[in-house]
Amino acid sequence: MEPKQAPLKELWSHLRATPRRLKESAFRSGPPVTDRARSEFVFNNLFLHIHPVRVHRWSLRWRTTWGLGVAVTAAFLLTLITGVLLMLYYKPYPDVAYQSIKDIHYVVPTGRFIRNIHRWAANLMVVTVFLHMARVFYTGAYRYPREFNWLVGLALLVLTLGLSFTGYLLPWDQLAYWAITIGANIAQSPRELTDALGITPYFDPGGWMKTLLLGGPEVGDESLIRFYVLHVVVLPLALVILMGVHFWRIRKDGGLARPEDADAILGPPRDLYPVFTDAPTKTYHLAAIVRGRSPAVNRGPENTIPSMPHLFYAECAVFMLTIFLSVLAAIFWNAPLKEIANPAVPENPAKAPWYFLGVQELVSYSAFMGRAGIPLIVIVGLGLIPFLDRETDGTGRWFGGPGGKRLVLLSALFGLLSVIGIEAFAIQFGWLRQWFPDIPQLVITFVNPGTLLVVVYATFSLVTVHRYRSARAGAVALFTCFLCGFVVLTIIGVHFRGPNWGFYWSPADWPKH
Repeated sequence: MEPKQAPLKELWSHLRATPRRLKESAFRSGPPVTDRARSEFVFNNLFLHIHPVRVHRWSLRWRTTWGLGVAVTAAFLLTLITGVLLMLYYKPYPDVAYQSIKDIHYVVPTGRFIRNIHRWAANLMVVTVFLHMARVFYTGAYRYPREFNWLVGLALLVLTLGLSFTGYLLPWDQLAYWAITIGANIAQSPRELTDALGITPYFDPGGWMKTLLLGGPEVGDESLIRFYVLHVVVLPLALVILMGVHFWRIRKDGGLARPEDADAILGPPRDLYPVFTDAPTKTYHLAAIVRGRSPAVNRGPENTIPSMPHLFYAECAVFMLTIFLSVLAAIFWNAPLKEIANPAVPENPAKAPWYFLGVQELVSYSAFMGRAGIPLIVIVGLGLIPFLDRETDGTGRWFGGPGGKRLVLLSALFGLLSVIGIEAFAIQFGWLRQWFPDIPQLVITFVNPGTLLVVVYATFSLVTVHRYRSARAGAVALFTCFLCGFVVLTIIGVHFRGPNWGFYWSPADWPKH
């Protein structure tokens, strides 16, 4: 009988060992308690292998990056998760879309809370993307060999704005409907130039872009379906792909940018065993010595520490902070929901989403330059920066390069005074159309406060290049000026524009109905 019971005992022992074998099969490197196990922990994990095995101590300092790139990722994942939950109840049809949002807001358990988190995490993502771009620029992290990744980052910025913009219409309330209407009219702005030239019947890129965006001449059923597909499928997929490329290139380009003297600044590591020992157990023969082009050339593993656990602890801290801020905002502020969309009752003032209000302010002076000309100049200029700035001084340092912090402060002061001065003049005294009613539209298109501001900023940048004999100094001046202009124009659009896009110090001053 005993031989017949042995297989059952063996089966029972295998069953008892199943949890341990499952853990060993999933985590083949074992607990990450040694340097080799930590390395294998990263290598053998699908979600972690995009990280480097070791990370330089400079990259883990909070003031190096402030965790902004990780914060963007955390906000995106939080938006993605809450968005999937909202999709369970949302119906993308105009006749029921608004009612489904009301059900989420008032009927579904925790529905309002989830929608609030989705809303504020999306806004936090937009803010941190801008801050992350500014961090990369001011630390010179766009320079060789990171030029391509800078362009990928710009594409991610555009996709982030598109993702947030397409989600704006889905509630199908008055706020969303008229904000998208304004956005669509901004997309149609090239028609100002083609109308002035008399070629709109033959060449109408503004009309094509508006139709492509809305699926028709006006915001309607096709627009909602189109925005929904873009928001939940096309743009998230493109964003995930480019984020993967972005992270991969960070590693392949040598990690985060750092100064050449980073090791000397940090000093020797404490409480860490050395990477190299004085008694190696193996020796190697060099077959050849060649001049390398890899970012790893002249960069050894000294002053580096294992990514597991140091980098992962830092990332988890940023994730927790991002979730905390989103939940905190969701507790105190509800995502807006106005009455159902009514094409017959326009909002006044009708405003685009806050991140496009700077563009809307420029469009109020010239539709073509505000929507197409100036944004195109800014995007092309940002894309050219790493190819025009071939310098190395100050890479990896905040405000590194000629001029340093003093140049940034001077540029910020000049940028603020310029945009405030030009805006104050245009608001108080009007512009060419008010002075000369019969002036040709082409003059208005190319001579307006927006183009004047661009000329002033560009002139200041060229003067800075000449003064410091540095392309980096000119780029810092121009970037800082445009950043200040964006902030001021956005504040004016959010807080000081009222009915008919008039300027009011307070909503209490708006005309009474």
